[in-house]
Amino acid sequence: MSDNSATLARSITWAGSKQTYYTARLMVDRDLVDDFYRAYAYFRWVDDFIDIYSQSDDERISFISQQRELIDRLYRHDRPDDLTSEEEIVADLISHDREENGGLQSFIRYMFAIIEFDAHRKGRPISQAELAWYSDCLGKSVVDGIQYFVGNGFPYPASEDRYLAGIGAHIAHLLRDTALDTADGFINIPREYLEAHGIGPDDMESPAFRAWVRGRLELARQYLCEGKRYLDGLDVLRCKIAGYWYCARFEGILDTIERDGYLLRPAYNERRKPSTQLKMAWLGISLTLQHIACRTLRASWGNCFRKIAQAKLPHLKTIEDR
Repeated sequence: MSDNSATLARSITWAGSKQTYYTARLMVDRDLVDDFYRAYAYFRWVDDFIDIYSQSDDERISFISQQRELIDRLYRHDRPDDLTSEEEIVADLISHDREENGGLQSFIRYMFAIIEFDAHRKGRPISQAELAWYSDCLGKSVVDGIQYFVGNGFPYPASEDRYLAGIGAHIAHLLRDTALDTADGFINIPREYLEAHGIGPDDMESPAFRAWVRGRLELARQYLCEGKRYLDGLDVLRCKIAGYWYCARFEGILDTIERDGYLLRPAYNERRKPSTQLKMAWLGISLTLQHIACRTLRASWGNCFRKIAQAKLPHLKTIEDR
């Protein structure tokens, strides 16, 4: 089954996002590439079922409940015999999990919580607290997922700014999708703000709505900036590049929204532009050069300090000499 699920997962990923497909080839640990495709493909299938194939709220909620129960059973090492081809993907993925309550399970649990929340929030306003929870879950899911699939086993620092880039990216993601989401019945602006300013979720040209967009944009920029400082301190170059690429995708959208005077568009096609692809390529090259330069500088300073120590205390041997 494992080979079958890998083949299906690769085809779903290729059809869903060629950028994701090639990013995995470049950045993900080689022995985890197929599991990365499984993770992307399973949630692509779940999301498509909810958004496209389900015919009613009852069908959507029933499907979500079934999938949540399946994930719980799989993490109890209880694999059903009657799985669909798409469910075999997540079953194989979870069976390969290398950590107990680690990054992969965090990615799966938080991502599923987001999808489940979306399935229940259609057609109703969202509160400020729910909006904050929503972006927090997405940030944790994305960062824990990246750090599981890229540099698996490396002791990534668990500082307060670890998830900020992911949270900032999701705030930008919601701004990008607000116009289309609103048309589909998903409201991304808090009900408290709508009520306080006497506007509706589709009053996107109103000054109050654009003021809210500006505030969210500035918050997203702040989180992305602080999150990249966390990335700068990482020793795993591939994780650093993947994180910067993820941030850059949404920074380009924020730039466009700002140029538009905080009036949201129905669609943003920045990442398909050749200039965006060139920017991403140069970003990867510049990060690699900076990473090499920093490591070289650290090594040079380390050698210098060892020589000074040996000159002052010649009777002591370095660890390498022992």
